[in-house]
Amino acid sequence: MMIDNHIYVIFGASGDLTKRKLVPALYTLFIEDSLPERFALLGTSRSSITDKEFKDRMKSAIHEFTGADNLDKVDEFVQKLHYTSIDFLNQTAFEAFKKKLNTLREQLGISGNTVFYLSTPPSLYDIIPTHLASVGLNNEEEGWKRLIIEKPFGYDLDSALILKDKLLSNWNEEQIYRIDHYLGKETVQNLLVTRFSNGIFEPLWNRNYIHHIEITAAESIGIEKRGGYYEKSGALRDMVQNHLLQVAGITAMEPPSSLEPTAIRNEILKVFQAIRPIKKEEVKTHVIRGQYTAATIEEKQIIGYRNEEGVDLNSLTETYVALKMYIDNWRWGGVPFYIRTGKRLPTRVTEVVIHFKSTPHFLFSQGSTSNLCNQLVIRIQPDEGVLVKFGMKSPGSGFEVQDVNMDFHYSELINQRIPSAYERLIHDSMKGDTTLFARTEEVLEAWKFLSPVIDSWKNDKEIPIYGYPAGSWGPLDADKLIEGKEMTWRYPCKNLSNDGIYCEL
Repeated sequence: MMIDNHIYVIFGASGDLTKRKLVPALYTLFIEDSLPERFALLGTSRSSITDKEFKDRMKSAIHEFTGADNLDKVDEFVQKLHYTSIDFLNQTAFEAFKKKLNTLREQLGISGNTVFYLSTPPSLYDIIPTHLASVGLNNEEEGWKRLIIEKPFGYDLDSALILKDKLLSNWNEEQIYRIDHYLGKETVQNLLVTRFSNGIFEPLWNRNYIHHIEITAAESIGIEKRGGYYEKSGALRDMVQNHLLQVAGITAMEPPSSLEPTAIRNEILKVFQAIRPIKKEEVKTHVIRGQYTAATIEEKQIIGYRNEEGVDLNSLTETYVALKMYIDNWRWGGVPFYIRTGKRLPTRVTEVVIHFKSTPHFLFSQGSTSNLCNQLVIRIQPDEGVLVKFGMKSPGSGFEVQDVNMDFHYSELINQRIPSAYERLIHDSMKGDTTLFARTEEVLEAWKFLSPVIDSWKNDKEIPIYGYPAGSWGPLDADKLIEGKEMTWRYPCKNLSNDGIYCEL
């Protein structure tokens, strides 16, 4: 698909996201010949730096953070970069910004097509779009305008509704792209292909054959000196409300009528609308929250969350959350979905695990080392691929059964490069493809579902927050969520399981 000539504007261009992710992704698109013939990047922030200083910084960032092997064209690429400083809070400053933008268009022969990427604090998500509209930069008479907003979209349901109203007062829904980098990951998109292109999976993808579904996003790192941000966020807002519920939506959706963005997003929205609300009296048993405590990992002393920089010594902010939910529709009636995420867990892994029901009568139970239930594991990161676990006869006499794996890794594909999530999503935003961007209704439904949890944690002092040692798999009480005899979470790395130590904070 041909991409229209346009200018890509990044607000917050002096920030970490721009140098680590956005500019390296744009450079990779450049060397892959995926940018239009006439293209420019205009960076802007409060910092008073020159074009040359900005180019030099981005050149260094490309060398440091890009995954591209070809760095020979960096000098050519940075010539497409430009910079202007602006006070985001000053509406009159946007008149000068508009003049800069128009001058750049005239110099380069580029029409009014523009992407505005808000790589800024969430407090500016309504201010910058309002100021852009005040000088007519939302107007599409001379070319399309697209607005990309990073998460979080609101802090809760009320703030998300306010932000929605403010944005839609000047911009239409088709112009707004709510970016969720998890949806840009190749293996998240592969969920659609795995399900809908394979006759061996789709007929089994329902309540008749699936016992439960597990979605895990584990991180081995802590909060990495982001105490100020994390205290206001926590694992529920940071990971569950956006990333993991979106993954659940793709996992559970009905087959779309086509691959058009609207058709796919409609089916994801239907899933969100069918999620069974968690009653306030159920929060204590359906949602487990935890916070990592000090521990020694590989002879290195790891401090607890409350001792991290910028964290309240009496903080009740969760660094771990596990929840059980149901999707009340014909396909998934009665099938529990389990979601967990946490900091300072034993390893970094994100995966979806489909746990199939066991056979109605298991003939080979004596001496068996099999867990009796087949699993389909879709690894989203870091070792992207698909794993099928099933029973096989152990060599020798008798019918002893053991679990074996059929394992596929994306890294095994010869001459196939896996694009980064931001590379894919930035490219889609240039094409006007909204498939992998969250729609307003999806965001609001996610907040509606989590509102009882947020309110209960805030107001009910009897709901505990469990401590778990850094390097463990989280609070033991999370294991009680899993329904079924001898059922437990999947521990995705060898010889790592919960060490049984936990405390109530």
